[in-house]
Amino acid sequence: MTAKKPHWLLEHASNVFSQTGEDGVVHAALAILPNRDRWCVEFGAWDGRLFSNTANLILNEGYSAVLIEGDPDKFNKLQQNFAHRSDVITIRNFVSHRGENTLDAILGTTPILLDFDFLSIDIDGNDYHVWDAVTKYTPKIVCIEFNPTIPTEVSFIQEKSPRVTHGTSLTALAELGKRKGYELICVLPFNAIFVRRDLFPLFEISDNRPCVLRTDTSHVTYLFSGYDGTIFLSGSCKMPWHGLSLDASRFQVLPSWARQYPENYSQFQKRAFNLLRRLRLFQ
Repeated sequence: MTAKKPHWLLEHASNVFSQTGEDGVVHAALAILPNRDRWCVEFGAWDGRLFSNTANLILNEGYSAVLIEGDPDKFNKLQQNFAHRSDVITIRNFVSHRGENTLDAILGTTPILLDFDFLSIDIDGNDYHVWDAVTKYTPKIVCIEFNPTIPTEVSFIQEKSPRVTHGTSLTALAELGKRKGYELICVLPFNAIFVRRDLFPLFEISDNRPCVLRTDTSHVTYLFSGYDGTIFLSGSCKMPWHGLSLDASRFQVLPSWARQYPENYSQFQKRAFNLLRRLRLFQ
């Protein structure tokens, strides 16, 4: 029997409402589970349709849902879109990592089971800390957004604040998942999908390290220096959310006269560079 490729779930990537293949991957992952209750949760849910990771489950696969959105205009549209569905609970709230607005507290007001099928987290920043705060509920599959500009080998966690919108790296989320009893099973361009550890063997993934499962690094920009101190950029060289290009000339640390291998400096350049370095140290 031929062994499955570690990233075999990517072969199922497709969109009905989702943005980068989540609908197809989630459908394939849920189909493997032995006992489904057909409940899903998403926040921020926007209007429940645009780039939604749960709309396909709700509208085409008979799922009940809890959809949470804090923005009043988006929430009004969310309510309108599901007004005809008594099994879709819409809640206006911003999910937090502490206090009465944690996901545990919010879901505690609903009839959803503790181990519901699918959770989608997309709040553009504090995702890591909000998931970390979920301790009562243990959804079978979790989809959570990561910052796709961060290289896979970097473990970066943004400040624990709903007002910060830096995002967290894939590797940091994978480390959090392991601590919470989850294993990474698929990486899409900016969403990571996890399954509860007791269900992980069903997916036959031999190596689920982020560096193996992440195949799209098109948003990553790499910065490195030459022997002469010249700063280079490689990769995307763009700020995807602002639509601006990154220009290596704006990242140069050394003036042009100092961009040589230090051993090749003239006596004058050595004196000038030592002065420059002292000035930089006192800045």
